[in-house]
Amino acid sequence: MKFPPKIPNRKTKSKTNKGGITQPNINDSLEITKLDSSIISEGKISTITPQIQAFNLQKAAAGLMSLLREMGKGYLALCSYNCKEAINILSHLPSHHYNTGWVLCQIGRAYFELSEYMQAERIFSEVRRIENYRVEGMEIYSTTLWHLQKDVALSVLSKDLTDMDKNSPEAWCAAGNCFSLQREHDIAIKFFQRAIQVDPNYAYAYTLLGHEFVLTEELDKALACFRNAIRVNPRHYNAWYGLGMIYYKQEKFSLAEMHFQKALDINPQSSVLLCHIGVVQHALKKSEKALDTLNRAIVIDPKNPLCKFHRASVLFANEKYKLALQELEELKQIVPKESLVYFLIGKVYKKLGQTHLALMNFSWAMDLDPKGANNQIKEAIDKRYLPDDEEPITQEEQIMGTDESQESSMTDADDTQLHAAETSARWNNKRHCL
Repeated sequence: MKFPPKIPNRKTKSKTNKGGITQPNINDSLEITKLDSSIISEGKISTITPQIQAFNLQKAAAGLMSLLREMGKGYLALCSYNCKEAINILSHLPSHHYNTGWVLCQIGRAYFELSEYMQAERIFSEVRRIENYRVEGMEIYSTTLWHLQKDVALSVLSKDLTDMDKNSPEAWCAAGNCFSLQREHDIAIKFFQRAIQVDPNYAYAYTLLGHEFVLTEELDKALACFRNAIRVNPRHYNAWYGLGMIYYKQEKFSLAEMHFQKALDINPQSSVLLCHIGVVQHALKKSEKALDTLNRAIVIDPKNPLCKFHRASVLFANEKYKLALQELEELKQIVPKESLVYFLIGKVYKKLGQTHLALMNFSWAMDLDPKGANNQIKEAIDKRYLPDDEEPITQEEQIMGTDESQESSMTDADDTQLHAAETSARWNNKRHCL
């Protein structure tokens, strides 16, 4: 029996034309046409949206590039040690970008390089508040606290960092600074060595270690540390400064001037480096050149007490007593409790023949230092000055011998003042160059 073939469902089967192309259902095509017409009639949103999205993306990309450009300018200025320019650029960033750990760390470092330690400490404490997990940049914060002699805050910082990450050199540098502030130099040396062990390419740890060896009078080891820092980072100017300082202590003044100048080429805005170059030039009997250098240093930082003290010393050595006295009176306003300033004022008054004022200033110097904290400084100066006090000299002998005796005596005063700069927190410029 034959069965009739099944009749195809006309609702589901589409017709084909002669070319074999399937034609869509009429109802489906009508529905699509209605949908397109409704979308177009509602405001042509579908055709404009991609353009708006592309414009918004382009605008956001331009804003991001502008932001990165400003941050790059600020970082470049900081790397070039144009610290004031770096602070100005980074401070004009939008608030939600300014209040980030990275930007605030750069601003804190800029204040640190300018020796504005109170401002640097305020910025770094804000970094700790908003990003207490941050380790990068905290070694500068620890050195800032070292300058300010805030031993409790420094102890807390080093404890937090070492608990957070024992494999970061910043944590061990902070711990080393903590013990250095307590004058436990042997323990500080061990922690700085640990920082180098954790990261052998960390130049800052080499420099800190070198300065600790200088304090313990191990100059050969200090030289090796500073040279390693330069090997790791040739632009690490504070290592060049450390080498110059060691050569100055060894009375190799030409080598000292060369290394100080190398550091100044890297950081031309440093008043401390200019001050040390002026001291070396005076030791090389280039007094006029030394005065010019010290004047440049004071223009950069008018409140740097070390620069003003050395300029007064050079003026005193060149028999410009009134100018030296004026300089020392200004310095007395900056550091009113520094016995060495009163001591030199007494020497100036003695040369001017005002013995009563000289004795008064000598008395003040002794009152400010009753325990002999600066005894080593005074002894070094007294070796040159006291014979002059004890034995009267004629005017002819004073004229004949004033150049050589006074220049050599003030060289000793400069040397002892540099030693004071290493050991006294108020006059310390050692780690200002770090």
